Amino acid sequence: MSNRKYAGLAAGLTASIMLLSACGTSGESAAPSGSPSAATTEAAGGAADTIAYAEAQEFNSFNSIAVNNLTNRMVMQNTLSGFWDFGEKGAVTPNTDFGTYEKTSDDPLTVKYTISDKAVWSDGTPIDCDDMLLWWIVKSGKGGDFQTDGTTGVELTKAPACDKGGKSFELVYSEPFADWDSNGPSNNEVLPAHVIEKESGLSEDDFIAAVKAEDKTKLAPASKAWNTIWVIQGQLPAADKIPASGPYRIESMQAGQSVTMVANDKYWGTAPATKTLIQRVIPEDQQVQALQNGEVQAIEPQPNADLVKQLEGLQGIKVQTGSSFTYEHMDFNFDSSPFKDKALREAFALCVPRQLIVDNLIKPVAADSEPLKVRNVLPFEATYPAVSDAAGFDKYAQPDIAGAKAILEKAGKVGQEVKIGHIIPNPRRTSTVDLIRDSCEQAGFKVTDAGEENFFEADGGLNTNTYDVALFAWVGSGQVSGWSSTYRTVAQGKCDADHKANNSGCYSNKEVDKLINELNGTTDKSKHPAMINQIEKLLWADLATIPLFAHPLVTAWDEKLQGVNPNPAQSTYVWNAETWTLGS
Repeated sequence: MSNRKYAGLAAGLTASIMLLSACGTSGESAAPSGSPSAATTEAAGGAADTIAYAEAQEFNSFNSIAVNNLTNRMVMQNTLSGFWDFGEKGAVTPNTDFGTYEKTSDDPLTVKYTISDKAVWSDGTPIDCDDMLLWWIVKSGKGGDFQTDGTTGVELTKAPACDKGGKSFELVYSEPFADWDSNGPSNNEVLPAHVIEKESGLSEDDFIAAVKAEDKTKLAPASKAWNTIWVIQGQLPAADKIPASGPYRIESMQAGQSVTMVANDKYWGTAPATKTLIQRVIPEDQQVQALQNGEVQAIEPQPNADLVKQLEGLQGIKVQTGSSFTYEHMDFNFDSSPFKDKALREAFALCVPRQLIVDNLIKPVAADSEPLKVRNVLPFEATYPAVSDAAGFDKYAQPDIAGAKAILEKAGKVGQEVKIGHIIPNPRRTSTVDLIRDSCEQAGFKVTDAGEENFFEADGGLNTNTYDVALFAWVGSGQVSGWSSTYRTVAQGKCDADHKANNSGCYSNKEVDKLINELNGTTDKSKHPAMINQIEKLLWADLATIPLFAHPLVTAWDEKLQGVNPNPAQSTYVWNAETWTLGS
């Protein structure tokens, strides 16, 4: 499965994100109708019954498999349930309220899943076999045109042999899979099959039969429904289309401002500690002020030196810093850009001032930061030295303006425009583009800041391939299979939103595909570093992407807010929001 999400916070999830998100255009943070701010809503005993947190982009899909971004995940994190999630410190953590799972055989690899007898959707419909089959037909890629963020691992399994109303099923693999324990239906991924059945005109029996037969023709109405009914453009779908299975359900949305979640009275697990949770749309550069004003009680913005100084000066605010599985990178457009030409990619990579970007924008926040040597393992992970050994980053450690200029002159490309796409507003990304412009224009490039508010939307630059180089981040995890769809050749060779999953630029190398498959099938984790090192060498040789830096994590919250426990993985700091409480 894909564990990447676009991180559109400055970076997703982000995704994926990304996986994989658009920044809200409104800086207002008024509470939705009927939902007073947490600062003024007091329950008996002095505890507020509403908690709000900030996110820079607007919620745009109930389906975070089809629309892979971090913003959507943060909402669905609290409204959907599954067998596992990234829990404390980003560890794969079974969700025993939802059900249980265990490996029952190594040959063939078989994992048995059992859904809790109590598990129901908020409309009272039991969570059972058809929900699992919907997840499987999408995540396996065997159902036709269902949009998905990736199929890694699930494509190796057979359709679950459960029957109508069944609460248990098995995933039987055709070959070993390294991350089997994080490959079943997770939080965010189990969506209501009965909604799809109703929308597509299929009975539950017919839907189950069509999935088991992998009948793409009969499933076509279901895939159309999957791709469309949960898309949100400033307005929620009808309430009967978005039932919840988690501690909260989505109650309302104000376009450009907020999403309000309220306690799900049909939830069978522990009830949330606070009745109402609000995700407010607040631009990055306004989040500290919103926290200070009490408009929100928690933020986790992309850190920069000015932001950290602001936070350090606030009274009554807790600040925690740390490492995260998020990293900044630049992706080339291999589909519809002059940068399909490797010579141009090399010239551009030679002029990007990676060290200067880190020195100016990241070290003031995290003094020990350095430019990333590789993409798929981060500096705080124990395997980083082995993975990055002789990977090929040395050539691009410092700008080589003369070398870049010589390549452009030889190719007759002096004056070549480079449109750098990213999401705005984001002060750090804008500064990054400025530093790149100052350096690369010396080599003969013409650098254009192509930032846009809707960069991650369906009609935005990342999905429509109108950029030359995309500047964003991935929010990931420690799972080796998590980044597979980022570098695998896109499905059916089609570079569009329906097929490219997390491979936004549609990079392709058959040797990389082969090595990724071998890595994902290797259960001996001691062999992983050397295998990833081989992949990284090819990614550097091809200049598939340019890794920039790992994001330092900065989380800040009102000291009266209890239970916040920052998380380095894509579940983010809201991973346990149902346990948060706010005192007076």
